[in-house]
Amino acid sequence: MYTTEQYEGIIAETITINGTGGDAIHTYLARPMGPGPFPAVVLAHHLPGWDELYREFTRKLAHHGYLAISPDLYCREAHGTPEDVAAAVRADGGVSDDQVIGDLEAAAKYIRSLPSSNGKVGIFGTCSGGRHVFLAGCRLDCFDAIVECWGGNVIMSDDQLTDKQPVSPNSYTKDLNAPLLGLFGDLDQSPTPEQVNQHEEELKAAGKDIEFHRYPEAGHGFFYFDRPIYHQSSAVDGWSKMLTFLGKKLA
Repeated sequence: MYTTEQYEGIIAETITINGTGGDAIHTYLARPMGPGPFPAVVLAHHLPGWDELYREFTRKLAHHGYLAISPDLYCREAHGTPEDVAAAVRADGGVSDDQVIGDLEAAAKYIRSLPSSNGKVGIFGTCSGGRHVFLAGCRLDCFDAIVECWGGNVIMSDDQLTDKQPVSPNSYTKDLNAPLLGLFGDLDQSPTPEQVNQHEEELKAAGKDIEFHRYPEAGHGFFYFDRPIYHQSSAVDGWSKMLTFLGKKLA
């Protein structure tokens, strides 16, 4: 809880880390000032791109006491405005799951190596980033908490699979190895409420540590305060639940 007399300060900057295959990728890092130790969060951006919104999310987490890092998952594909880069990525069928998973793992290793880290790392993502964080929680063992927000295409039909996305993420459900918080809008169509139900049922059947919350008046992207899809009351509650969850799992 904040008090008016407390000291606050963060440092935020663009850095370069080595991602999948040793490729240099741009990354946004925000951290509280001070020696720590601090817990950490990796942010997996959405398909609209590595945009100003995700920089704001990164700084917000740093403001709340986290080392926060958001790699540009489209860094190899194109450079320019986030909208133009996202369009190029869409036209090319997206980015490969293996490449993204490697970049997220590299971000986790980098931020855990910082002297001010407490050794605990969570991961947060929305939309396609929600899909990617679920995959990361199943395929990697470097995360201590996962926040999946309206992950689209976590459940994929056979005709949706591609060379870059060859396996439906829910096929890995039994391999999830960290607690997961899921936030979803009931008006969303990707994922649909039916897909969210299936996702939750499969996780429960596998005995996983999960916490799902649904918002009846919210659709896709209800955290996105810079667009009309923003839903204020749902977003405020969702952020509160997320910070409580991360506080418990990464302390």
